[in-house]
Amino acid sequence: MANPMYGSGPLRSRNAPSSDEIQLRIDPVHGDLDEEIDGLHSRVRMLKGVAQEINSEAKFQNDFLNQLQLTLTKAQAGVKNNMRRMNKSIIQQGSNHIVHVVLFALLCFFVVYLLSKFSRR
Repeated sequence: MANPMYGSGPLRSRNAPSSDEIQLRIDPVHGDLDEEIDGLHSRVRMLKGVAQEINSEAKFQNDFLNQLQLTLTKAQAGVKNNMRRMNKSIIQQGSNHIVHVVLFALLCFFVVYLLSKFSRR
């Protein structure tokens, strides 16, 4: 069984003794190098296509996120504006509501008072 560190077939690699480089030794006896090169070329072409697809998908996702962020910013500004309007409306009409509640309470008290006066007789 071949050692996985060194490969098998006409192309064999081994680690360089003093660095992180890989040395490649070509053995022309065990195979046709043109077939190996063509196989490697087709795999590199396939990887290039996959990398280009990943790049285009990443750009699409980035554009989508930018549009989503813009939409959320607009929505946040709209909500903030509506909250400001509601607060103004509550402040302006808040005192009127209190006056209405006080008048209603006085009216109820007066009605109960009159009912109690007429019910005694």
